[in-house]
This record gives sequence, structure tokens and C-alpha cells, in this order.
Amino acid sequence: MSKKSYRIAVIPGDGTGPEVVREGLKTLEAVSSKEGFKYETVNYDFGGDRYLKTGDILPDSAIEELKNFDAIYLGAIGHPQVKPGILEKGILLRLRFELDQYINLRPVVLYNRDFCPLKDKREEDVDFVVVRENTEGLYCGSGGFLRKGTEYEVSVQESINSYKGVERCIRYAFRCAQKKNKTKQLTLCGKTNVLTFAFDLWERTFHKVARDFPEIKTDYAHVDATCMWMVKNPEWFDVIVTDNMFGDIITDLGAMIQGGMGIAAGGNINPEGVSMFEPIGGSAPKYTGKNSINPLAAISALGMLLEEVGEASAARRVEEACRDVVKNKVKSLGAGRMGYSTSEVGDLVAKNIMDG
Repeated sequence: MSKKSYRIAVIPGDGTGPEVVREGLKTLEAVSSKEGFKYETVNYDFGGDRYLKTGDILPDSAIEELKNFDAIYLGAIGHPQVKPGILEKGILLRLRFELDQYINLRPVVLYNRDFCPLKDKREEDVDFVVVRENTEGLYCGSGGFLRKGTEYEVSVQESINSYKGVERCIRYAFRCAQKKNKTKQLTLCGKTNVLTFAFDLWERTFHKVARDFPEIKTDYAHVDATCMWMVKNPEWFDVIVTDNMFGDIITDLGAMIQGGMGIAAGGNINPEGVSMFEPIGGSAPKYTGKNSINPLAAISALGMLLEEVGEASAARRVEEACRDVVKNKVKSLGAGRMGYSTSEVGDLVAKNIMDG
């Protein structure tokens, strides 16, 4: 049993974020009791409500504070009364960039074939990981306007790809394929036939790093082909590595084939620093306060957090509990259709862990 202690920053955020985080922390309490590690949580109220009251988004001092934690646990960012982009750029993107969380990690795993929209696909057919570069590409904010607001307006958005950024992302993906130990296959997803500058760098770097991992099989697929095969033959994939924008798109498709946003968790990883974990479904404000949102994505994100800080056994317990609840308890993964309330699903997971 682990004897370690961890400091975890908790940002419940907006909408249903606090509700799902509450169930994640319930799970953390159960699994820490079972595994014997200790933890301390510190709450931060960053999000829409704070912004509307104070105009404050993310103080500079908070960045320095967050660097001293073992991990960050995030509920959701996005408020219906705040213009889209303000909170997302000011909190989510700023944390990713300033904490150098250069990997976005998205497991795509099917726990119950009844919840998969694809015909005749079994649980073992949907089991892959997407490694998305998280701090470069089109999300850097490089670009601008010329003659904005006139009929001659020009807008430019630039995709920035550095060798260092691409290399460390690809290397992480190869290590991920090693660790996952499924088919030991890594697929580069890009668009080499059109985005000839950016993906020339990605392709050359991919083949260069591959020489350090001779046991890993490699292949390549254009992003549009990747989307097609994720729907038709998801069993072909083991680990996929791609750039920021393509990763953003294909991971939402991945969420759907694993059963929906209610089960989709993600990590923003800095392997040498502080990482942040969250459900990827957003704040879902229309469900706020109804005790009906699915907390399993947030609970799975908590499991990813435990894996990252070194509590592998605890992470396995969380995953197995989520799998059991999805396989044997809930009627659906959609909000309000689970057959249980948000807090009851959290109770089911916690009980599974304690009884295990």
C-alpha cells in the first residue's frame, strides 16, 4: 500500500463542474482509504461566476501557486453569461501554455457495447489512445486582421510547429504505445498532401524518433481517413499521435464511439511538471443543479490523475469500478437517462471500490 501524500488543486469551475468534481472527490476518498495514501485538496474558484463578480480571470499569482501542486483536478470552464473564448483562453489555454502541459491525452475505451453507436462493435474493438500536441499549432493565437470590418478584410491564423514541440509529443506517444502494450502500433494522423510545411516536419520527426523504438509498428493516415476508420474499423487503432487542431476534432469523435461525453476523460500532461485532468464534455449549464449529469467522465479523469502521480493500483481500481458501473448498473450514459442521479452514480463507484 502507498504511504505517499499528495497536494491536489481543485478547480470545480462552471455549470455542472462542481457537481461532477464532488463525485470525483468522493471516489478519491474511497480509493485513498483502500490504497493507504493521503492527500490534501485546495479549492480555487476560477470560472464564470468569479469573472462576472470581479472581472478576474486567472491571477498571475495563481500560476505560481499551481506549480507547487502534484496535480490539478478541473470540473469545467464555460459560462452562458460570458462571451465564448474569454474563460477558455484566459483559464484553460493559459494554464496549458504556462504550465507547459504539452500533451493532451485521451483514452478512447468502450466499457459497454450497448452504448456504442457503431454497428456490431464489441468492447475490445474500441480501445485506443489519442496523444494530441497541446501547446502549439493553430491554438497559439498567432495571426491577425487587416482592414477589419471592411469589404477588404483579411484574417490570418497561423499554425506554429516547432521541432522541439513536435519531437517531445511524438516521443511521448511512442512511450505510450510501449506502456499500453496492446498491438504496439503508433499511427501518425496528419494531412501531408495539403499542409505540406507543418506535416513535413511532423512526418520527418516521426520517422526519426521511430528509430529509437524498433519494437513499435508505425503507420500514417490523413485526418479525414482517420475519422472514417475510427467509425468503420476502430479496432485498427492502438495509439494515435497528431497536432493540436486535428487532435481536438478526432477526440470528440472518439468520445462518441466510446459512448458519449458522459464517459470521456482527458489529461493535460506535463511529464516533468504539473498536469491537469478533466472531463471533456464542458460545463453543460442546462443541467446545472439538477443532479442528473453523468459524473463518470470526471471520475475517470480522477483515475488518470492517480496514474500520473504514480498511484497505478488506485487508478486501476477507479477504472474497474467505472467499468462495472457502466457495464452492470446505468441504463444510459446521457444526462438524466442513467437511471441514477449524479450523486448516486458516485456512490456506486465508491461502493465498488470499497467492496473490491
